[in-house]
Amino acid sequence: MESRPTIVQHTAATRTRPSVPPEMPALVGKSVAGEALVTDWGDVSGATQWVTVHWPHDHPFYTEGGRYSPLLFTESARQALTVLSHAVHGVPLGHRFGMERIRTSVNSGELLTTSGPPEVDLLITHTSVTRRRLGSAHLVSQVEARRGGRHLGTAELHYTSHPPALYDRLRGRYADAAQAFARALPLLPPAPTAVVGRLHERDVVISPAGAPDHWQLRTDTGHRVLFDHPHDHVPGMVLLEAAVQATRATLPHPAVPVAFDSTFLRYVEFDQPCLLTTTPAPPTPDGHPRTHIRATQSGTPVFTTTLTTEPHPA
Repeated sequence: MESRPTIVQHTAATRTRPSVPPEMPALVGKSVAGEALVTDWGDVSGATQWVTVHWPHDHPFYTEGGRYSPLLFTESARQALTVLSHAVHGVPLGHRFGMERIRTSVNSGELLTTSGPPEVDLLITHTSVTRRRLGSAHLVSQVEARRGGRHLGTAELHYTSHPPALYDRLRGRYADAAQAFARALPLLPPAPTAVVGRLHERDVVISPAGAPDHWQLRTDTGHRVLFDHPHDHVPGMVLLEAAVQATRATLPHPAVPVAFDSTFLRYVEFDQPCLLTTTPAPPTPDGHPRTHIRATQSGTPVFTTTLTTEPHPA
């Protein structure tokens, strides 16, 4: 922890978009250079590193109405962990990553695009790195984030990496990403933008499913941010966004998500309907509403999350 002030001093002077190393998009799993958020990283100790990410002032998906989506923090952590997995923990390039559990919380006051510099400083400690047979690994990380020296958020992420041959065996007939995209269900009508808190229909990822608390996942494989390259399954970031939109559609007032406790149970396929249901959960000790979201395919649970919200500021 003693290194945090040094980390902040190292990055806070940067106010314009820094140059991204040419290999960074591939390292973080993006084919579009502008979607790579990581700009720099370094060691604090063997298990702890700092990572600098750049938040664009006007991102086409993660900013609306002068605010960043809290999922930009999640995506930042995801990209940072991918880089560190390769650079620090010896996971070979080409290995396939999968999230098992993500717990995050954010300070909503730091989500304003004007509230601080575009650089966010992440302090990441891998508390567990377990090597498995046949080349797989299971990793657990703790993330602390600051923006302009102020607390932005925390996260705990559990994830795995698999060598390509093993991953392909696990995925079977779904292993080929191009074929998975080709089998995607026809695009469904979007839920109303005002109901899910989005400005553009292209960014709506759920469709009405016949009841106020039932929704079907809507996967637009042409979306340039969510699907900037073919995937063999629906990415976790899409499922988290669907949970946000379903929660907003359920609540009687505009809301800002501030915490997630999410578990990814199975791969979500493009060629089958994925249904989401929302139910109220007990509020937090300080009275913030919570909503439980459950996603199923063919009657089998594939994803769950409990989402905590605050009222959207006027």
